[in-house]
Amino acid sequence: MTGTTHSQAGFTDHWVTQGEGRLFVRTWQGRDDTLAPIVLLHDSLGSVALWRDFPARLAAGTGRSVVAYDRLGFGESSPRTDVLTTSFVGDEAANGFAAVREQLGIRQFVVFGHSVGGAMAIHCAARYPEACEALITESAQVFAEETTLAGIRVAKAQFADPEQMGRLEKYHGSKAQWVLDAWTGTWLSAPFASWTLKEVLPQVGTPTLAIHGGDDEYGTTLHPRLIAEWSRAEVQVAIMQEAHHLPHREAPDQVVALVRDFLTSL
Repeated sequence: MTGTTHSQAGFTDHWVTQGEGRLFVRTWQGRDDTLAPIVLLHDSLGSVALWRDFPARLAAGTGRSVVAYDRLGFGESSPRTDVLTTSFVGDEAANGFAAVREQLGIRQFVVFGHSVGGAMAIHCAARYPEACEALITESAQVFAEETTLAGIRVAKAQFADPEQMGRLEKYHGSKAQWVLDAWTGTWLSAPFASWTLKEVLPQVGTPTLAIHGGDDEYGTTLHPRLIAEWSRAEVQVAIMQEAHHLPHREAPDQVVALVRDFLTSL
């Protein structure tokens, strides 16, 4: 059961149930209700709030409604205490994403995922081929690259600083330690070393835009190239040469233009 908590200028907040918990969802209204909405999937430390003004920019630039939600355990959604398994990336398509679609009445959709959210978006496109009109990945990882793992090790050490943890708590509250452990503990675990989307991407036939920063500290440009190589879809690769892991924050207008032009071309 979904509940609308309140509306403000430009967006509406909702609560969606998933299992025994609730997911926080925010929607930004687009100009054209006939167009499939864009559903955003956040990164390993992300949340609705951490998208900042990008969803509003995306809605304005594309004319489409934009939907973002906090995965279970993140942001304003219900906490969780379990240890993530290597299947957590694919599980999101069947769990949180499915609940948001069903309870908000989303039939056709465009899915846009950042970082691990990009990997989750790939699973969504593979799982719901008839409903997914387009797939957009940004800074997505498709295997456990050493560059990715090295970046996570550096970040894990930095979070020993209470000030860094305080920043995380600003967005995740008392869930911050679980959020950090879910990221570092899962990705740096021995079982995750063999994780890959090589078997999933051939199931994707949806037109795809793979955006990646040329200086991404959490993954080389091999990732978007492999998305194009492994997918059976038509894939447009966009390397933003001076961008790092957060192109939508570093150069939001450029990312919106890439998405707008890609979706217009379909």
